[in-house]
Amino acid sequence: MIFRGRVWVYPDNVDTDVIIPARYLNTSDPKELAKHCMEDIDESFTKEVKEGDIIVAGFNFGSGSSREHAPIAIKASGVACVVAKSFSRIFYRNAFNIGLPILESRVVDELEKFDEIEVDTERGKIKVLKSGKVYSSSVIPEFMQRLIESGGLFNYAKELLGV
Repeated sequence: MIFRGRVWVYPDNVDTDVIIPARYLNTSDPKELAKHCMEDIDESFTKEVKEGDIIVAGFNFGSGSSREHAPIAIKASGVACVVAKSFSRIFYRNAFNIGLPILESRVVDELEKFDEIEVDTERGKIKVLKSGKVYSSSVIPEFMQRLIESGGLFNYAKELLGV
């Protein structure tokens, strides 16, 4: 998969309570969650995010609780993928479970808000369009690619079972 979009740049240690504040966890409706995604770290996000945008961040993105609300809020906001220096393990798994592509790379050091990048999840390459520099990233394993293409683990299982 190849994604091309403008970036939202965030620091190290963005936890799930920042991605979707706990005060909004009385719903699991993706559209409702998206209305509050990132609002405690970036008030402009929900007003300005566009379909296909990409979040880039530092180390330990998605630390904190194990709830799936955080990757659901990100995906429902229209974000195509998340690139970070590293992810908390539970966020990593939850992201794939709901069909949100995530990759590890140090490209964040090169970027400013709204720069554009092109992400190739199969080759593990990220191109910064303003400079032409290409960074390496983790490669999403084939099985995880299928989860993403299916829209997450639940949909993938339904496809396998022919339901």
